[in-house]
Amino acid sequence: MLRKLLSLFIALAPLAATAQEVKIATINVQEIFSAMPELSGIETQFSGKRDEITKNIQALEEEFNKKVEEFDKNAASSDALRQDQQKQLAQIQERYQTYVQNSQQEMDQLRQKLLEPVNRKIMDAVKAVGDENKYAFVYDLSSMQTPFVYITPSAVDITPQVKTKLGL
Repeated sequence: MLRKLLSLFIALAPLAATAQEVKIATINVQEIFSAMPELSGIETQFSGKRDEITKNIQALEEEFNKKVEEFDKNAASSDALRQDQQKQLAQIQERYQTYVQNSQQEMDQLRQKLLEPVNRKIMDAVKAVGDENKYAFVYDLSSMQTPFVYITPSAVDITPQVKTKLGL
């Protein structure tokens, strides 16, 4: 019996030796993101583009309003003139809608292009801190998409370490 028990311990010893503590960390990426110094420059570029688009939209609206006034003034005109003016109004409306759609796509692409380096920098710092401290998992608690409803109190908040790594 003692021999069997000893054999069992010897057989299980390698498993116990390889078992290691799983280290878990948490982070608030939103807090780090909002502290990034690059955001002010990004906001300036983004505001400039938004102002340019707003100016162009206002110009299209003014053009449309002028055509509507012309249309109203020429109410007693020939059918051919009225049909031509209606076509012009429809074309301006179509240009307006196309411009608004294209502008929204352009703004989304600009946002992605400007924020990608900041996000990459943050993720690189998170990875570096995780690797240095041998964390098995780092969970972002600022994300509403985090699927966890409970994280052990022994999980370490690495937000300050990542901020330090980024020089914040």
